[in-house]
Amino acid sequence: MNVEQLVREALQEEAAAGGTPRGDLADRVLTARRRRNRRGVAGAAAVTAALVAAILTVPEMGDGRETASPASESITGDVVGHPDQSPPRDLIAAGNTAVSGYFTSRAVKQSNGQELFTRYYTVLDQKTGRYKALDTKWAWAAVAPGMRTAAVLEGELPAWRIGLLDLVTGKVERWIPTNRPVAGVEWSPDGKRLVATSYSKNPDRIDRPRSNRTGFYVIDAGSGEVGPFRTLRQPKPDKWGNYHGNSREDVGWSHDGTKLYVERPKTSGGKSDNRAWYTTSGVKTAPPAGERFGGWSQAGLSPDGKHVAVDGDSDGSWIVNATTGQKVGLVPGMQPLAWADSKRLITIGCDPKRCSGKNEYRSQLLLVTVGSKRAVPLSGFRKASADYLGRWVPLTAAR
Repeated sequence: MNVEQLVREALQEEAAAGGTPRGDLADRVLTARRRRNRRGVAGAAAVTAALVAAILTVPEMGDGRETASPASESITGDVVGHPDQSPPRDLIAAGNTAVSGYFTSRAVKQSNGQELFTRYYTVLDQKTGRYKALDTKWAWAAVAPGMRTAAVLEGELPAWRIGLLDLVTGKVERWIPTNRPVAGVEWSPDGKRLVATSYSKNPDRIDRPRSNRTGFYVIDAGSGEVGPFRTLRQPKPDKWGNYHGNSREDVGWSHDGTKLYVERPKTSGGKSDNRAWYTTSGVKTAPPAGERFGGWSQAGLSPDGKHVAVDGDSDGSWIVNATTGQKVGLVPGMQPLAWADSKRLITIGCDPKRCSGKNEYRSQLLLVTVGSKRAVPLSGFRKASADYLGRWVPLTAAR
């Protein structure tokens, strides 16, 4: 009887006895071998060597529970749409990008009479491939590339620690404390770092805009190491006490992950950068090549670095040359969210064939292609009202 048969018999005997393989499997198989055929020392040594090699190839037998692959890996279609779902219930994706989740919001009245802009997050559950509501204690959530982890903040903001929430187990795997409270977190494009924006007060309080941003941290997500605090305050109010900006002005990443930016008031002319750029050490710097013309578009620079998607209107969004800023095409949709690849965009808008660009609030997720007017619906329509409480705002991440 050969070694493979002996190993197989030992496993069968263990299973029949109601147990699981133990660490003494080699000893037991050798005992069985000696019972069947007593050889000399040389033969036993040869059997032992072969046995070790054979055991190394035996699949590990656990407690019967298998670890399933994340849903985003098993759902592999190039375009995965659900035009009958609004908000979406099942994974939506195109090319290299997926809808990682969405949030709804409403103004919640506080005990002092003020109102708080409150987000309610739903993110991809990697066990089911469906979107699942997060606990309402999370006032902020940002899903990492690959959609295995979300960085979360507890309310009320700002928070003194960042949680790394495992989207497979649903548990916080790590807490990262900060010396100053933060109210916004964003992942770097490679998913290895976080930038956390610090505020002295909650930037989501609904009163008049105030400049409460104090600075930011760059954090290594793998080790949890928090870099030095970098001061980055918002502009001061004018002499009449008016602040020309938003109370929430978070720090974001460039597309190559080498620089950081904050939004600034739009200038006339249409070709000026609407962002102020900084190094990761907080030193003001020039914009990265190709990102000067992105405006406020979330999609921005294409993966091949040739084009920039710019926010549009009911007529569509412009695609511009990343080097010159010249318009090279118009695509359906007024809010480019992310590039699926270097030719296709996931955007928010209305298929021209269905609504002729009218009523900007009756919108859906679309997949559009540079150089084409064709739009592929990825989701159902959102309700045509800007202040509808159930109006969902999509979030995207690399697949």
